[in-house]
Amino acid sequence: MDLGLAGCTGVVTGASQGIGRETTWALAREGVRVAAVARGRDALEDLADEVEAAGLARPLVVPADLAERDAGARVREQVVAGLGGVDLLVNNAGQADPPAAELDEDAWRRAFELNFHAKRMLAEQLRPLLAVRGRGRVVNLVGLLEPVGVSAAQAAVAACILWAKGFSRVVAAEGTTVNCLAPGRIDSEQLRRHFPTPASRQAFADAHVPAGRFGTPSEAAAVVVFLCSTAAAYVTGETIAVDGGMHRRA
Repeated sequence: MDLGLAGCTGVVTGASQGIGRETTWALAREGVRVAAVARGRDALEDLADEVEAAGLARPLVVPADLAERDAGARVREQVVAGLGGVDLLVNNAGQADPPAAELDEDAWRRAFELNFHAKRMLAEQLRPLLAVRGRGRVVNLVGLLEPVGVSAAQAAVAACILWAKGFSRVVAAEGTTVNCLAPGRIDSEQLRRHFPTPASRQAFADAHVPAGRFGTPSEAAAVVVFLCSTAAAYVTGETIAVDGGMHRRA
């Protein structure tokens, strides 16, 4: 199936590990020149080296802390200089609350800066570029949909979902789609800090995930790539769960 992505340019945030890293690979395999954004330059350079060694277009390395207020503008400048334009934005960077975290005011503010404002500001910064060819795509990774307690990150996720719905209506006439992807338990570096052993991961999956296992970054990345494709041109304003049936809402 031709996804219509060859020759496109894209931005992937949180690209140094997990879903972001796998999405960078998946888009590169489809012929997309990717700007890989994350805080750690070394990890991004390693990723770029590996992608290039596989015979694919070398990602543009863009080190940035997206929680900083001017990060969106700085990323835009580097992407324009390095790629010339942008067709796709994958807003993957985010951070969950540590288990049993004390949520002081700083924790609340940082959660919203990274999980909501950074996504919003980068999409707004890149909006004119996404509209140039009339096939812009924004995909926001938003995490779990159902809180089990008070969570700053999940409150920010809720804000992101509602903003994305509204933004999708504003930019639809420009040919840009805006969707959210809600991964459940995806076996990544971040998740393994909370579930450090195979036994702990399997115990959680047995209790909470109907599919009986954690997902893989490539399974989430596959849905991201579809939402970026021409095949998904009529899908916008949606939040799609990739969680093995874990969520309970009907």
